[in-house]
Amino acid sequence: MSFSSTLLWRGLLAVVIGIVSVAWPDITVGAVVVLFAVYAFIAAATDSARAFTGDRAGSVVGYLILAVLSFAAGMVALLWPGITALVLTIWVAAWALITGLTEVIMAFQHRETAGERALWAVSGLVSVGLGVVLFVRPDIGALSLASVFGLFSLVYGISTLVLYFQTRTRAKAVSAQAV
Repeated sequence: MSFSSTLLWRGLLAVVIGIVSVAWPDITVGAVVVLFAVYAFIAAATDSARAFTGDRAGSVVGYLILAVLSFAAGMVALLWPGITALVLTIWVAAWALITGLTEVIMAFQHRETAGERALWAVSGLVSVGLGVVLFVRPDIGALSLASVFGLFSLVYGISTLVLYFQTRTRAKAVSAQAV
């Protein structure tokens, strides 16, 4: 498969994912929950395997505890997807709030120009705003995140398709000059 055809398929896939995410954000949230469950089950399997490859008993117990916790998290995600989506949204809210506050603090500790400090502060405040909104309304936050992800995927997919067509046009021009 050539580089340009990879761009074509990547762009088309991103557009399809974007359309699905915007049209059916609840399906997107469900898919994220299922992916989290799959990840947890894989982590449980690998931690179980690592438990018996160590040379110390403490390692065995530690990895087995991690395996049980990961397996339990995967089961909870599959049995109670709504609560899992809510917890994942709250996790994103905490991440956005902490990173946003850190960026605002860093804006005043660096020796950059005023414009660069302002950009740090603004991006930090945007993250803080996202965190606060997700904490206040986590119920609609997961669906909103799915919609924003869908819009991102659409823009990314379309720009990748444009790049594909530009690359293809350029390749045809080079081939025509070579003849």
